[in-house]
Amino acid sequence: MFMREVLDLIKLLSDQSRLRILLLLTKKELCVCQIMGVLNMSQPLVSRNLSLLLKAGFLKDRRDGKLMFYKIKKVLPGKHQQFLALLHELLKDDTTLKKDLRSLGECTEFQKQTGRCDMETLKAFMRYKKRKSADRNKKEREK
Repeated sequence: MFMREVLDLIKLLSDQSRLRILLLLTKKELCVCQIMGVLNMSQPLVSRNLSLLLKAGFLKDRRDGKLMFYKIKKVLPGKHQQFLALLHELLKDDTTLKKDLRSLGECTEFQKQTGRCDMETLKAFMRYKKRKSADRNKKEREK
């Protein structure tokens, strides 16, 4: 039975979207719209992956009005803890993860400035990220 459980976890974590979401959630509790904004993913994709991570026992959820928030469970089964520790060790220098963490910081700061966490704020953040990316690409082309 143990091997089957390990194989199921490996299958679950073999998806880049789920890995990115899981590693972001190790930093702080996030709502669906924050994850969408940080990772530039659609709501159905984010929700589907959160559902799988929740069902596997990694996450805890809570509702606040219309928003759903997710975080890593405080007490995880041993194999879950071991997988998370291994992922942190293996991916500590990963450029995608570093980019995601920068984006999380930008999203958090953006939300502090607006004082809101909702779909309108997400859309505004996405426009902000798009402009910032376009500006960065323009500077690189000018070099």
